This record gives sequence, structure tokens and C-alpha cells, in this order.
Amino acid sequence: MYTVNPKLSNQISLWLITMFLIVSLMIIVGGLTRLTDSGLSITEWQLFSGFLPPLSQNDWLMYFNLYKEIPEFKLQNYNMTLQEFKVIFWWEWVHRFLGRLIGLGFIIPLIYFSFKIKISKLLGFYFIFFLICFQGFIGWYMVSSGLTDRVDVSHFRLSVHLLIAFLILSLILWHYLKLKNNNYVSNKINSSVPFIFLILIYTQIVIGAFVSGIDAGKIYNSWPLMGNAYFPDDNNLLDLFKLTSFSDPSLVQFMHRNLAYIIGIFYLFVFYNIYKSKIYELYKSINILGILLIFQIILGIFTVIYGAQIYIASMHQISSIFLVSFCVYFFYLNTNTN
Repeated sequence: MYTVNPKLSNQISLWLITMFLIVSLMIIVGGLTRLTDSGLSITEWQLFSGFLPPLSQNDWLMYFNLYKEIPEFKLQNYNMTLQEFKVIFWWEWVHRFLGRLIGLGFIIPLIYFSFKIKISKLLGFYFIFFLICFQGFIGWYMVSSGLTDRVDVSHFRLSVHLLIAFLILSLILWHYLKLKNNNYVSNKINSSVPFIFLILIYTQIVIGAFVSGIDAGKIYNSWPLMGNAYFPDDNNLLDLFKLTSFSDPSLVQFMHRNLAYIIGIFYLFVFYNIYKSKIYELYKSINILGILLIFQIILGIFTVIYGAQIYIASMHQISSIFLVSFCVYFFYLNTNTN
């Protein structure tokens, strides 16, 4: 616990759950920004002046003219009108606005709590704030990759951006659980097991970002086979072991599919051991985790079958927030001691 003062404890809890919800919203909006190809609509990073949206027709024309200078407009969206530009602009602007809101919403209360609690007890929160600041840098670093020689952003930078967002979300939830959750489990499984499960989920998020970044979900729109075979017929198996495989749409989709199978098998292993060992206190949590995992896999299958349509792909990403959050909770249960 960070404090024995109930009032202060409640304030910190409210702050953390609010930040958790805003970060979750930002992940959702970020996913929609990517799915609507809106991420390059704002070509400059103005930390303070960019807080306000365009307020006049001249402002809109200025942003639109800046957008006309990048390859995405010249090679892909050259017929776009100002009204169409406004749609993609608002997605990116809201995404950046939420980023600024998260930064301010975290540091201002943190400074306040620093006067109430020893800073040594708040180092975990300061680390989260560092990640938030670093996330802002990575966000611009990602956008900058699409402003000169290509019509989209680097999927490698996109994956780092998404992974850090989920790390921030996980750490906020972890600290909230440490503060508020008193569910002590006397019988546990080895803490390395839920940790490995969480790492597999994070890895799947990275591969999922690759899928989104190179539009790998728009090919091989069938399941369980990729076309007429288990392995994509436009590659051979040895290609899978080359570094270039992470930039090949069919191989990246193959990785994403099969890592989902591996995660499912690992879950069954954990499920079997919990029930075999009769750890009754973990029955509920492992069952809920299984339901979330099955739902996520089903959404993934539908995302592929329907060619990564925006609404289904967005639901797939929203579901991942619930899955990661419950993985963190499951890990917490197996490390929390009285």
C-alpha cells in the first residue's frame, strides 16, 4: 500500500481508474485512426499550439496544404477534398488531444500526491509518466516515418507505439490493484506461468500491429486455411526464418494466426493444471480469462474473413484491452501475498 490514509488512498484510486479509462479510450481512438488512414493528416508536431483545432477556413487550408506535400496525398489521396480531409484530420487531432490530456492528467495529480507521500513510494508512478512522455516521442517518430518516402508509417514504429500504450495501461492497472485489491489467494500456480502468458499476449499485440501496419489482414480472407493451404502459397517455409518475414504481409498474417493457436494451447495447459491441482480460488479467474481469449480469437477470425473491416477490426482491438487487463489481474492474483 502507498498510504494508510483512506481519503488519500481513495483519491489515488480514482485518479488511476480515470487514467486507465482515458488510456483505454486513446488505444481505441488510435486503432480507428490507423484503420481510417488518418494518422498522417497532421504533418507537424506542435506541443502547445496544436492543442487547439483549426478555428477558421484559413487554418483548415493551411493544414490541408501541408498534407498535400506528403507522399500519401500525392500518390494515394490526390483527389481528396477539403471536407474529406477534415474527417481524417479530426481522428488524428482527437488522438493527439487524448495524448496531451493523459500527460497533464497524470503529472498534475502526481505532483500533488508528491507533497502528501514520500517520493520514494511514488517512483512507480514517475516511471509511468516517463513512459507517457516517451510514448509522445515515439508517436511523432512513427508519424515522421510516413512524411517523406512512403504513403504510410513504419509498422515497426507502430508496433512500439502500441506496445508502450499497453504497458502504460498494464502498469496503471497493476498499481490500482496493489492499492485497492485485497483478494489474497492462498494456493497459487508458479508466478512465471501467468507472466509467460502475459508476454505471449504482448508479443501477439506486436505482431497484430505488424498486421495492421502493412494491411496484412486484407489478404488471405479465409480460415482455417490461408487460401487453399495451411501455409501461404506465395512464400516457402524457409522465408519465415528471414528478417524480411516481418515485412511480408502473408507471413505476418501466418505468424499472427499461429501465435494465437500457441496462446490457446498454453491457456489449456494452465487451465488443466489449475483444475488438476484443485486451486479453487483461481477457477473463476481462469474461466473468465478463457472466455475473453475465445472471444478475441473469434473476433480475429471474423476480422480476417471480412478483410479487416473497420468495425470488426476495431472490436478486435477493443477486446484486446479487456484480455490484457485480465491477464494483468490474473498475474497479480498469483503474486499478491498477505
